[in-house]
Amino acid sequence: MSESVEIIFRTFTSFILLWIFVQLLGKQTIEQRTYHLYIASITMGTIAGNLAFNIKIKFLYFIIAIIIMGTVVFMLNHLAVRNPRFGKWIAGEPATLIQKGRILEESMERMGYSLDSLKQALREKDIFNIDEVECAILEINGSLSVLKKEQYQNATKQDLPILPPAFCTD
Repeated sequence: MSESVEIIFRTFTSFILLWIFVQLLGKQTIEQRTYHLYIASITMGTIAGNLAFNIKIKFLYFIIAIIIMGTVVFMLNHLAVRNPRFGKWIAGEPATLIQKGRILEESMERMGYSLDSLKQALREKDIFNIDEVECAILEINGSLSVLKKEQYQNATKQDLPILPPAFCTD
């Protein structure tokens, strides 16, 4: 088989194997919700990329590597779902950075999260004054969930004493 044909064959094979990997692990692999899924996605992509163009290494070795890696990730994911304690160890758990309007500096240090990073994440949530925040939680996927203090929350229909319009009057 010529090198060009082999590279085409390997490329299609790597795509199919990655597609199967994502199908087995579900959409959370795409979102990379946890550290182990992030690492797994990078590793699987690297293996698949090498399978596609590195013809110096035997095809079978790549297949074995991608199957082993996929199995390990699948088993870790399965264990994390079945056993919450093990899941916390694998995936981590959210960290509270602001509680009752007070910045928890020790929690931020433990997470390696700087005040500048916190301010940037708050600005992404359209909060430019840190004093508006009641609670902020750093989720395991790296996003920040924020609850504003009551006086800074947006008004809802239930907050406004507006009567519904009378459309039909007899």
